[in-house]
Amino acid sequence: MSDYCPVLWPEEPTPDHLKNCSECGLDKHGSRMVWGEGNPNAPIMILLDNPGAREDREGNPFVCGTRQTLQNGAHHVGLTMDDLYVTWILKRKPIRAYDKEHVRQICMNHLDQQIMEKQPKLIICLGNVAVQSFFNDKDAEVKALRGTIHQINGYPTAVGYHPLAVRRRPNLWSVFENDWKVAADYYYSKSNT
Repeated sequence: MSDYCPVLWPEEPTPDHLKNCSECGLDKHGSRMVWGEGNPNAPIMILLDNPGAREDREGNPFVCGTRQTLQNGAHHVGLTMDDLYVTWILKRKPIRAYDKEHVRQICMNHLDQQIMEKQPKLIICLGNVAVQSFFNDKDAEVKALRGTIHQINGYPTAVGYHPLAVRRRPNLWSVFENDWKVAADYYYSKSNT
């Protein structure tokens, strides 16, 4: 892995009219809504499953392992926070069991809104949940789709392993690096035209 030192990226505030959204029921889990982080005007949108842990037990913000690994992968191919905006299928971290398919369908409305507003030049889906939700295909899998750029809903989309999978299985690091390289090569090739 790289020697890059991960940092807290600024959060984009949740739109006022959605801060207390209760449509999917995850508000009952007690976690706060997190809209996105990084550069809200970035050309590349990173899509993950949920925001994960953001504060320690004392309530202090910290960079969790997933975010550390994501930032290391991006740094490895020369991408910075200015290039990237991170968001999630679910805008709240689930704390207990929930109706995954139903909740994801509801929460995709928020993501659709973000994509329409931001018009990213490239979307990178990390992990099966992000891929299945964004591709609208419950059988889609990273291992079958990675390595190429797909056109999904009119957006060029790269696919990669979830940073948590890479942390749990360090032998995936070189594959993860390659996933980032495919995305970065596409982005750089389009930036220079």
